[in-house]
Amino acid sequence: MSTPSFHLPLSESSPAVALLSDPAAPAGPRPPGRSWLREPLLHFVILGGLLFAVDHAVAAKTDDAHSIVVGAEVDSEAIETFQAARGREPNAQELEALHRVWLDNEVLYREGLALQVDKGDPAIRERVIFKALSVVDSNVKLPLVDDKGLRAWFEAHRAKYDEPARYDFEEAALSGDNDESAVREFVSALNGGLPGDAKAGLRVFKARPRSNLVESYGPELAKSLEDSKPGLWQALSTRGGWRAMRLDTITPPKPAVFESLRGVVLQDWKDAMGSEQRTAAVRALAKKYTVKYEKAIRGSVE
Repeated sequence: MSTPSFHLPLSESSPAVALLSDPAAPAGPRPPGRSWLREPLLHFVILGGLLFAVDHAVAAKTDDAHSIVVGAEVDSEAIETFQAARGREPNAQELEALHRVWLDNEVLYREGLALQVDKGDPAIRERVIFKALSVVDSNVKLPLVDDKGLRAWFEAHRAKYDEPARYDFEEAALSGDNDESAVREFVSALNGGLPGDAKAGLRVFKARPRSNLVESYGPELAKSLEDSKPGLWQALSTRGGWRAMRLDTITPPKPAVFESLRGVVLQDWKDAMGSEQRTAAVRALAKKYTVKYEKAIRGSVE
């Protein structure tokens, strides 16, 4: 039996990537708390663009064309890929989401073979999936939307468009001993006039959104920094240890204005509605298949 492989079969400029990625997400930093698990379900590109393309032989362990087996190989490769991208194993909810992505691809692959879209393109699983999805996409019909409905959708997704508060700050990273007492002693010296780059590597950060602080240092640090007095060095506890940090300025958040973004919002709405309808169509096709799970290799995700 062949081994499953999770890889990047298409370039970032490929129409398949453009079609299957999250079109509703605007450029710029993601708002706090946003997770790929909350995105529209029909996302075949996740974890930084990884398209799950598990070898068809892994799923086709049965002669029944309407039976899909999610084998231990799928679990194992999903965990390995997630761990390489995130530095940890997926939890139960994340592993379930990875299974769902794989199943969506497998359904599209089976439907593509049934439609014979593999003709002239043998053994290229990703292209078969893309062609099958193109057939699904041709039947997507968007509902009508007026300004009232579009504005309501904008308000429900305001976090995509509002400019978040941004932080300018500095960090003097001590080399070697960075326990609390050493960092507090160093902070006292800094506030007494010692240059910030003395005995440490000075790092300057500009216009960082709060979500970036939370991701890099943890929520406690973000709260401590935003409560800090600008210009004063402080010893702050982070999930990576104690740090000497100084807040420079905080730029307040700026709410988005619907009127100035109407065209962008309309396109985002179209993309989101299209994604939801494609998801529903593929899930409807999946009902003709019986999905069987072998005993999974879950490690610490139980």
